[in-house]
Amino acid sequence: MFRKYKLVTLFTLLYCSVSAQDTLKVNLKQADSLFLSRNYYLLAAGMNIEAQRAAEIQAALYPNPVASANLNMYDPENRKILHTGNTGQKLFQIEQLIMLGGKRKAEIELAKTVTSIAEYEFQDMVRELKYRLHSGLFAVGQHLNLLNMYNSQLQLLDSLLSNTKTQVDKGNIPMKDLVRLKGAYLTLNNDRAELLKSYYEIQTELNTILQYDGPVVHTFNEEDIQKYISNRSFPELYELALDNRPDLHIELKNREWAEQNLIYQKKLAIPDMNVFVSYDQRSGAFNNEINAGVSIPLPLWNKNQGNVKAARYRIEEASLKLDGMKNRLSSEIRNSHHLYNQTVAEYQRAIRLYDHDFEVTFKGMTENFKKRNVSIVEFIDFFESYNEVLNELVRIKIQLVSSGEELNRLIGKDVY
Repeated sequence: MFRKYKLVTLFTLLYCSVSAQDTLKVNLKQADSLFLSRNYYLLAAGMNIEAQRAAEIQAALYPNPVASANLNMYDPENRKILHTGNTGQKLFQIEQLIMLGGKRKAEIELAKTVTSIAEYEFQDMVRELKYRLHSGLFAVGQHLNLLNMYNSQLQLLDSLLSNTKTQVDKGNIPMKDLVRLKGAYLTLNNDRAELLKSYYEIQTELNTILQYDGPVVHTFNEEDIQKYISNRSFPELYELALDNRPDLHIELKNREWAEQNLIYQKKLAIPDMNVFVSYDQRSGAFNNEINAGVSIPLPLWNKNQGNVKAARYRIEEASLKLDGMKNRLSSEIRNSHHLYNQTVAEYQRAIRLYDHDFEVTFKGMTENFKKRNVSIVEFIDFFESYNEVLNELVRIKIQLVSSGEELNRLIGKDVY
């Protein structure tokens, strides 16, 4: 059993030394820069924007003219094949579609709106991924600090176990004290294993966002956490969200697109006109005649009534979705703001309670336990309480950052 403890400690030290070799250390600004330039999802969304801009170019193009030729295949009177010479027959025609009613302009406006939607979708993806990136970076940093503390404490317990076992073998200390220390070691090692699991899960998320294969570490200090403390009112945050939330702008653009589509569908009811010019060698009233003509459909039965009616319903649908999003946004910001305020109060209270005395007391208890001035029960109780405090501090700090980043996500702007 004791040999197993040695192996666990050795594994921990090897892990730390290997991880340090290829670790990417970044602050928030550096991480954002890497994220914007390397994330595959953002690059794909950027390509979608360019594709929609190309659709604007396509919408602005005029229809191509249509050229046609009619050549004699067989002349039964003269018994000639392809009789197209001076005494034969051929007809050439060029036809052009003229779009009436402003359809082309309406198509361009629709394409521009779709491009704007693609741009807001890009911003919305940045908003979501940025929240996951910032929250993950702070969580990884806090987890790593706690892992280092756990590693130090495991080494301390390992040393205490070795000394205690020696005293037990000499009969100076009862076996139950050694068993209590082993139990504390196993409990702490299990806590460390759970923390390490969470650490790797967040690392996987960060690797995906930053497109980096090695460990990612956020370099920060206590001041960086305290920057998330800001006194903002709910009405102020809600107004900022109305101006900056990308998915809200998407719904606004969807309604704008629906309104433009109604205009376009009404314009489609206006028939387009075909004009043509033709040359006919012999089949017309005159030889070598040049003709011009025009054709236009008569809107007697199909006036695009169904599509116009559907477009009106689309406007109502888009308006209802927009109102629903505003109501949901208000609720989300209000509740997140309440949670944020509670987290700030909890953090400030915890910082006041946790000070240098904890570390001094921990060292004092450890030294007194080695000198047998403190019983095993008192030492283990304090040891477990001390670790609970460390875990609670990490939880509070992560929650503070996460609450601030959640409000940034909901608002669509870095306010905290």
